Amino acid sequence: MLYVITGPPGAGKSAWIRAHAKPSDIVIDLDLMALAMAGPGADHHAHTPELLRVVHRARQAALYEAEKVLDTVDVYVIHTMPQAKARARYKRLGARIVVVDPGEAIVRQRVRDMRQPAMEAVVTRWYAQHRKGGSRPVTRQASREW
Repeated sequence: MLYVITGPPGAGKSAWIRAHAKPSDIVIDLDLMALAMAGPGADHHAHTPELLRVVHRARQAALYEAEKVLDTVDVYVIHTMPQAKARARYKRLGARIVVVDPGEAIVRQRVRDMRQPAMEAVVTRWYAQHRKGGSRPVTRQASREW
Protein backbone atom coordinates (compact mmCIF):
# COMPACT_ATOMS: atom_id res chain seq x y z
CA MET A 1 0.00 0.00 0.00
CA LEU A 2 1.16 3.51 -0.79
CA TYR A 3 0.57 6.14 1.88
CA VAL A 4 1.03 9.78 0.90
CA ILE A 5 1.45 11.91 4.00
CA THR A 6 0.65 15.53 3.40
CA GLY A 7 0.26 18.60 5.56
CA PRO A 8 1.86 21.95 6.23
CA PRO A 9 5.46 22.29 7.43
CA GLY A 10 5.73 21.47 11.12
CA ALA A 11 2.46 19.52 11.22
CA GLY A 12 4.03 16.25 12.33
CA LYS A 13 4.20 14.27 9.07
CA SER A 14 7.46 12.56 10.01
CA ALA A 15 6.14 11.81 13.51
CA TRP A 16 3.01 10.26 11.96
CA ILE A 17 5.19 7.96 9.87
CA ARG A 18 7.36 7.02 12.85
CA ALA A 19 4.16 6.02 14.68
CA HIS A 20 2.78 3.91 11.81
CA ALA A 21 5.56 2.52 9.60
CA LYS A 22 7.33 -0.74 10.29
CA PRO A 23 11.09 -1.22 9.96
CA SER A 24 10.53 -3.22 6.75
CA ASP A 25 8.51 -0.42 5.13
CA ILE A 26 9.93 2.14 2.72
CA VAL A 27 9.87 5.82 3.72
CA ILE A 28 10.51 8.51 1.12
CA ASP A 29 11.07 11.78 2.99
CA LEU A 30 12.61 14.69 1.09
CA ASP A 31 14.10 16.26 4.24
CA LEU A 32 15.74 13.01 5.35
CA MET A 33 17.06 12.42 1.84
CA ALA A 34 18.49 15.95 1.73
CA LEU A 35 20.10 15.52 5.11
CA ALA A 36 21.66 12.24 3.98
CA MET A 37 23.03 13.89 0.83
CA ALA A 38 24.22 17.14 2.43
CA GLY A 39 27.59 17.76 3.93
CA PRO A 40 28.33 17.29 7.63
CA GLY A 41 26.50 19.68 9.93
CA ALA A 42 23.85 20.67 7.38
CA ASP A 43 20.60 22.09 8.70
CA HIS A 44 17.72 19.61 8.71
CA HIS A 45 15.33 21.91 6.82
CA ALA A 46 17.42 24.57 5.04
CA HIS A 47 18.62 23.19 1.72
CA THR A 48 20.48 24.87 -1.10
CA PRO A 49 18.84 24.99 -4.54
CA GLU A 50 21.56 22.71 -5.89
CA LEU A 51 20.95 20.09 -3.21
CA LEU A 52 17.18 20.31 -3.67
CA ARG A 53 17.51 19.73 -7.42
CA VAL A 54 19.46 16.53 -6.79
CA VAL A 55 17.16 15.38 -3.99
CA HIS A 56 13.97 15.98 -6.02
CA ARG A 57 15.36 13.79 -8.80
CA ALA A 58 16.38 11.14 -6.28
CA ARG A 59 12.86 11.22 -4.80
CA GLN A 60 11.34 10.69 -8.24
CA ALA A 61 13.65 7.72 -8.82
CA ALA A 62 12.77 6.30 -5.40
CA LEU A 63 9.04 6.64 -6.13
CA TYR A 64 9.46 4.94 -9.48
CA GLU A 65 11.25 1.99 -7.88
CA ALA A 66 8.83 1.88 -4.93
CA GLU A 67 5.89 1.51 -7.34
CA LYS A 68 7.33 -1.88 -8.31
CA VAL A 69 7.13 -3.27 -4.76
CA LEU A 70 3.79 -1.93 -3.53
CA ASP A 71 2.33 -5.44 -3.54
CA THR A 72 4.93 -6.67 -1.03
CA VAL A 73 5.77 -3.69 1.20
CA ASP A 74 4.11 -0.51 2.44
CA VAL A 75 5.56 2.73 1.10
CA TYR A 76 5.20 6.06 2.90
CA VAL A 77 5.83 9.27 0.98
CA ILE A 78 5.90 12.71 2.54
CA HIS A 79 4.61 15.22 0.01
CA THR A 80 3.64 18.56 1.53
CA MET A 81 1.75 20.01 -1.44
CA PRO A 82 1.40 17.54 -4.31
CA GLN A 83 0.39 19.23 -7.54
CA ALA A 84 -2.19 17.83 -9.98
CA LYS A 85 0.26 15.54 -11.81
CA ALA A 86 1.49 13.97 -8.57
CA ARG A 87 -2.07 13.63 -7.21
CA ALA A 88 -3.10 11.84 -10.43
CA ARG A 89 -0.14 9.49 -10.10
CA TYR A 90 -0.99 8.72 -6.48
CA LYS A 91 -4.63 8.11 -7.40
CA ARG A 92 -3.59 5.74 -10.20
CA LEU A 93 -1.49 3.82 -7.67
CA GLY A 94 -4.41 3.54 -5.22
CA ALA A 95 -2.66 5.60 -2.56
CA ARG A 96 -4.18 6.41 0.78
CA ILE A 97 -3.79 10.16 1.35
CA VAL A 98 -3.24 11.11 4.99
CA VAL A 99 -3.50 14.79 5.88
CA VAL A 100 -1.67 15.65 9.09
CA ASP A 101 -2.84 19.00 10.37
CA PRO A 102 -2.94 19.82 14.09
CA GLY A 103 -4.35 23.26 13.27
CA GLU A 104 -2.96 26.45 11.83
CA ALA A 105 -2.12 28.11 15.16
CA ILE A 106 -0.06 25.10 16.30
CA VAL A 107 1.69 24.81 12.93
CA ARG A 108 2.58 28.50 12.83
CA GLN A 109 4.02 28.33 16.37
CA ARG A 110 6.09 25.25 15.49
CA VAL A 111 7.42 26.93 12.34
CA ARG A 112 8.35 30.06 14.32
CA ASP A 113 10.11 27.89 16.93
CA MET A 114 11.85 25.35 14.71
CA ARG A 115 12.06 26.40 11.06
CA GLN A 116 13.47 29.10 8.84
CA PRO A 117 11.32 32.23 8.36
CA ALA A 118 10.75 31.30 4.68
CA MET A 119 8.60 28.36 5.82
CA GLU A 120 5.92 30.83 6.95
CA ALA A 121 5.09 31.42 3.28
CA VAL A 122 4.78 27.67 2.67
CA VAL A 123 2.37 27.40 5.61
CA THR A 124 0.31 30.26 4.17
CA ARG A 125 0.20 28.61 0.72
CA TRP A 126 -0.72 25.22 2.21
CA TYR A 127 -3.67 26.60 4.18
CA ALA A 128 -4.83 28.79 1.26
CA GLN A 129 -4.82 25.76 -1.04
CA HIS A 130 -6.74 23.61 1.44
CA ARG A 131 -9.32 26.28 2.22
CA LYS A 132 -10.30 26.22 -1.46
CA GLY A 133 -11.85 22.77 -1.14
CA GLY A 134 -8.76 20.69 -0.49
CA SER A 135 -8.44 17.80 1.91
CA ARG A 136 -9.77 17.86 5.45
CA PRO A 137 -7.46 16.99 8.35
CA VAL A 138 -7.21 13.32 9.24
CA THR A 139 -5.31 13.84 12.47
CA ARG A 140 -5.73 16.42 15.14
CA GLN A 141 -2.86 16.18 17.53
CA ALA A 142 -2.10 18.57 20.30
CA SER A 143 1.20 20.38 20.36
CA ARG A 144 4.00 18.43 21.98
CA GLU A 145 7.59 19.01 22.90
CA TRP A 146 9.90 18.31 19.96
